[in-house]
Amino acid sequence: MGRRRKSREFALQVLYQLNLSKQEALHAITQFQEHFMASGEADPFQKSLVLGVLDHCPELDRLIEKYSEHWCLDRINVIERNILRMAIFELLYCEEIPPKVTINEAIDLGKRYGSEDSGSFINGILDRIQHEVARKPI
Repeated sequence: MGRRRKSREFALQVLYQLNLSKQEALHAITQFQEHFMASGEADPFQKSLVLGVLDHCPELDRLIEKYSEHWCLDRINVIERNILRMAIFELLYCEEIPPKVTINEAIDLGKRYGSEDSGSFINGILDRIQHEVARKPI
């Protein structure tokens, strides 16, 4: 598994933990790295994803609600919601990552951790956001 893929997976797990525990973000990241990463070493991409999602959460959530058509944010399960938040953050703020990579990684996370329909649900929302909001070259 690639380093960034693993970082996305770890970031998803930290965001999920934060949704449940309401603890401080930096503490949760450090705690996760100490307990679940082989060397306990810092992962800058994981940290930037978690903190970026938290910093831009209201904006990300507005986009999710706008482009999810007839789904209010509370109806979207916490895993899919966090995957969408991470991917939208990448699309808008991580210029070095091609949109196709971001979308494919989000779909894979959805298939792995979400429901049977998560991949297509995530793809539909991210594809529209990519074309209408992010407008990064594919």
